[in-house]
Amino acid sequence: MNTQFKKGALELCVLSLLAGGDKYGYELTERISSEMSIAGGTLYPILRKLKEDDYVTTYLVESESGPARKYYRLTEQGIQYQRALKVEWEEFTRAVGNLVGPMA
Repeated sequence: MNTQFKKGALELCVLSLLAGGDKYGYELTERISSEMSIAGGTLYPILRKLKEDDYVTTYLVESESGPARKYYRLTEQGIQYQRALKVEWEEFTRAVGNLVGPMA
């Protein structure tokens, strides 16, 4: 898959997965990796930026096997941002679909 396509969509993918419930970083990476190829550390800069922008908060949960896990949770602002990005994405993909035509 084209790297530039993925780059623009990963933030929306992360936000949308978090809209379904709190998740830790590795869990997000595994879920997204099940649909597209991404490098291991790809999501952490995105998660850091989302936290800096107050779209997510974090909390630690002790793990029975290994170190505590940092979970990510959408804030109210993050929920609104995810919804707005999803609308923009749907408009964008519809416009691109109209231009490139149906898949053969």
